[in-house]
Amino acid sequence: MLALGMNQIKISICMATRNRGAFIGATLESIIGQASDEVEIVILDGASTDNTEGVVRRCQERFPRLRYFRQETAMGVDRDFAKAVDLAQGEYCWLFCDDDLLKPGAIQVVLDAIKDDYALIVANSEVRNADLSKLLEPKRVPFEKNRIYKSNENHLLLADTGHYLTFIGGVISKRQVWVAREKENYFGSCFIHIGVIFQQPLPGDALVIAEPLISIRYANASWLGKSFEIWAFKWPALVWSFANLPDSAKSRVSPKEPWRSLKTLFYYRATGVYTKREYTEWLKPRLGSRWARLVSKAIAHFPGRIANLLVFIYHSLFPRPWMGPLFLFDLANGPFCFWRPPMRHRTPLKEQPDVMSAGSQVPSSISGGNDKLLDI
Repeated sequence: MLALGMNQIKISICMATRNRGAFIGATLESIIGQASDEVEIVILDGASTDNTEGVVRRCQERFPRLRYFRQETAMGVDRDFAKAVDLAQGEYCWLFCDDDLLKPGAIQVVLDAIKDDYALIVANSEVRNADLSKLLEPKRVPFEKNRIYKSNENHLLLADTGHYLTFIGGVISKRQVWVAREKENYFGSCFIHIGVIFQQPLPGDALVIAEPLISIRYANASWLGKSFEIWAFKWPALVWSFANLPDSAKSRVSPKEPWRSLKTLFYYRATGVYTKREYTEWLKPRLGSRWARLVSKAIAHFPGRIANLLVFIYHSLFPRPWMGPLFLFDLANGPFCFWRPPMRHRTPLKEQPDVMSAGSQVPSSISGGNDKLLDI
């Protein structure tokens, strides 16, 4: 393997992976085909049990600046990304997902951008279905041109891009900024990069690149069975933990407690995310009144296919901006899609792996609304 000094590597593409042998080869091919001598790839494998290592090793034979590190035990996606950055040699670290594709010319766009010494660069993406055959959303961040945020504008960066930044693959951080910041507190959050970015003002400007540089493989994340836990609890808890940011910015990204909204619970039911299991594990212990428990339990027991149909009708009659193509995709591809034969339910939570890979998933921006559960 070539020994390249830190000063020669401008971008380290850092990837945490686990059991993604079916996808990581295509991901690496999209990178290797355009990577110059200023680019390295760092892969941290969280104890894969499939053919991930073999796929990576074959790519490594053709691209000597690919460095592969395998752990004996799975430590979790947050710890794995943190470790990958620790191992990186580049001036900037691009936190990339193990199943998405870089669009042609993307690396050169970023190499040009880092010449301006940004503390953070956010690369926009297009969203496609799991086999990449259908374009679902041409731009995840609907900017027509690049935007620059000053060090004291972290609140605007969060408000404008917070929904998109649930996707780690668009984050390109100056390595010295990442290394200098607190990370331990965000292990287990599923969004360590959000904690690193927003825990305090950035020491320099942040650039959001309007041009999509990534093709996201939507609904391919390995943690789909934990969607309710993540979007109803982990994500809002993280967003609202930033005491240095105004509530007005945080509320643009997530309600403080979205699980209190009857409308949100019903939408989650329609997409198959909210079931009796989620009610028992997550809501029942937190509900303070018999009425609140009764209503939320009733939604969990409500026929999923009827819920799916009712939400689809509501969308058709009263379309809302947040009911975009990803929300409709979730309705159509969930287990309760009313016009398709019933699907098998997703794997129960107890059978899901405890450690998740970084496969892509972005929320469909379900609004929390104002219809709060009573007396919780």
